[in-house]
Amino acid sequence: MKRSCAQSVGFALGLLLTASFASGEEIGEVSTVWKLIGPNHKIVVEAFPDPDVDGVVCYVSRAKTGGIKGALGVAEDPSDASIACRQVAPIRFKRPLPQQDSIFSERASLIFKKVQVVRMVDRKRNVLVYLTYSDRLIEGSPKNSITAVAVGDQKIPLDD
Repeated sequence: MKRSCAQSVGFALGLLLTASFASGEEIGEVSTVWKLIGPNHKIVVEAFPDPDVDGVVCYVSRAKTGGIKGALGVAEDPSDASIACRQVAPIRFKRPLPQQDSIFSERASLIFKKVQVVRMVDRKRNVLVYLTYSDRLIEGSPKNSITAVAVGDQKIPLDD
């Protein structure tokens, strides 16, 4: 099947936009700056279940830009984010886990910036470590936040 350049670009843009709008369950938000036109600047708290580990949920708080650009979806959100992951039910692994895996990303600007959550396995202590940070196509940010969930007596299955 032969595609024109415009069809390929349209298809790729459609995939990008579909993937970029994945989001967690919004728990709440607080306004930080009142805006006369458009939504206020705010901090949003969202919950994201670990897709490979039943019983673990990560709560991410992040800044969202308001105003006209925020309302139109073209604003670039600040790189500030925080994470706390907790065991909320018995832990059950859906598959063996790699040493490090990106488990979530959400857009923080129209195209160029994303908030990421990466899960790492601390084999020695049998702990799941979660890191959140933002990246950007050209230049990322060193701002980050980390949390950990101790698995207890159950051994973490590893994908070696």
